[in-house]
Amino acid sequence: MSQERVRRPTLDTIARQVGVSRATVSNAYNRPDQLSPQLRERIIATAKQLGYAGPDPVARSLATQRAGSVAFMLCEGLSSAFSDPALCILLDALAATVDSGDRALLLLPGTNDAGPRAASVIRAQTDVVVAYSLPDDAPALQAVTDRKLPLVVIDQPAVPGAASVRVDDFGGARLAARHLTELGHRRVAVLGFSLSADGWRGPATPERVRTAHFRVSLDRYAGYLKGLAEQGIVADEVPLWEAPGSVRELGREGARWLFGLRPRPTAVLCMSDELALGALRAADELGLAVPGEVSIVGFDDTPAASWGEPSLTTVRQDLVEKGRQAGALALRMLDGARPGRPVTIGVELQVRGSTGPAPR
Repeated sequence: MSQERVRRPTLDTIARQVGVSRATVSNAYNRPDQLSPQLRERIIATAKQLGYAGPDPVARSLATQRAGSVAFMLCEGLSSAFSDPALCILLDALAATVDSGDRALLLLPGTNDAGPRAASVIRAQTDVVVAYSLPDDAPALQAVTDRKLPLVVIDQPAVPGAASVRVDDFGGARLAARHLTELGHRRVAVLGFSLSADGWRGPATPERVRTAHFRVSLDRYAGYLKGLAEQGIVADEVPLWEAPGSVRELGREGARWLFGLRPRPTAVLCMSDELALGALRAADELGLAVPGEVSIVGFDDTPAASWGEPSLTTVRQDLVEKGRQAGALALRMLDGARPGRPVTIGVELQVRGSTGPAPR
């Protein structure tokens, strides 16, 4: 007995101690319905006494060919799962959908840099991957394909053979631009997401737009331009500032640059509420009245959009439904279902206090 305590205890160790077969001990952990409650309790108590923590999860996954986890792959650092309000809402809904008591949620970085990020996918113990808003050429996506794992894509990119959940980004952006032109705005700027995963922050050139790798950024930008063009405002008259993340401080920085242009824009279209809230702060710091001197529009309709003064006009997407749909698709892909048609989440404009008529 003393030698067994020195060595790491195994199923055989417990079986000898209890006086049952190895298979019976295994059933106590993996198929408890096959044993009487009394016998299972005796096996578990003996295992605890011997210091046995349970079956090796890696060995179990090799035997069952199921890892018991859903991998959620981010474009930005893992901290964005906790700091980006829109992503937090979506991720909460997805986790609630896939949570069956025996399935874990694994967060993976999926940024568009060299080896280590793709390697994290190769090493991951997972049954299905949910990719959130990655660039078209992310190496991690190729790693998912090489492993032949089921894939669900949220927002971007389009991947053959993958299920997808997306938002009507073009339509939502067009609604926002139309709203401003109906209020008489003709000098409109855009505070946008990254066009490529290179960390650039600052004014975007036509070349950056032409070579962009993020489809959500392109779709929203195209929707803004379409809505503005309907009132004769051409793309060359619409300055675009890129923010490498949906962060208020980046929105503040970009808005200060845009407000420094001459002539100054009378309205700013922001690709997220967090960027728009940063723009509101910049306007306040510069003494610009909102909406008297400048109107600001967000995108997402996170809870913070309605809390401020003024409250934020924004394009609402159902983030909870988006997460639920992605979770449901992941479960169906695990059961062997085909991807089917993309799921598209509708949008609507929420008009609040941050927009008003263009100043005379």
